[in-house]
Amino acid sequence: MHTELVSYLLLAAVAFIAGCMNAVAGGGTFITFPTMMFTGIPAVVANASNSVALFPASLASAWAYRQDFARFEGISMKALAVVSSLGGLVGAALLIYTPERTFSSMVPWLLLIATTIFAFGPKLAPKLRKYVQITPGALLTIQFFISIYGGYFGGAMGIVMLAFFTLFGMSDLNAMNAMKALLAGLINAIAVVLFVVAGKIAWPQTIVMLIAAVIGGYYGARVARNINPLFIRRAIIVISVIVTIVFFAKTWL
Repeated sequence: MHTELVSYLLLAAVAFIAGCMNAVAGGGTFITFPTMMFTGIPAVVANASNSVALFPASLASAWAYRQDFARFEGISMKALAVVSSLGGLVGAALLIYTPERTFSSMVPWLLLIATTIFAFGPKLAPKLRKYVQITPGALLTIQFFISIYGGYFGGAMGIVMLAFFTLFGMSDLNAMNAMKALLAGLINAIAVVLFVVAGKIAWPQTIVMLIAAVIGGYYGARVARNINPLFIRRAIIVISVIVTIVFFAKTWL
């Protein structure tokens, strides 16, 4: 009983921190997903449960950013929402039909991809903008594939969205964070429906994390303007590198 209580307290603390991280700089999945596996939840169920636990936090952050929303030139919010929801649906379906053993073997590589994107994406996007600009149609297409990835795994999904928003010509970070939070919430919300129907959720742990993540997500968005995200990003990169190495070591040893 004592060990179980410690596990729940750990999950709650990690989920609160992840909610704050996602509101300020992203990367919450880097700590919540491995923690769920650490407490004994199988990889596919941990990934699905992680989506359920974190998606309300994205919507809470979007609500906190509600005054910062800005129109994307040439693209309606409805179109982005529809494309994101469809992509999330496809990604979630792919996860449900992925065998547990196969997904477990993919986890280190998914973490490596997500860590690389998180570490280098924000630096590359402004440089690429000098040479590349994407059209509204291209952004919708890209958002569809980002949403598939988000429904399937989702690590660093927000960073990828921010990078392509930059290439599209946006520069207001608060406006981009507002849209990122809303679309991430929609992607995970549609994925959650499939995960629940498929019975892939560890409910007791998920509910504890969901409540903590919502509080963290709202709190993080409220204080984000007063925090230098660079320091948080560096800490997240260090954590994600360590987690990725640990998962590769577990796979190979």
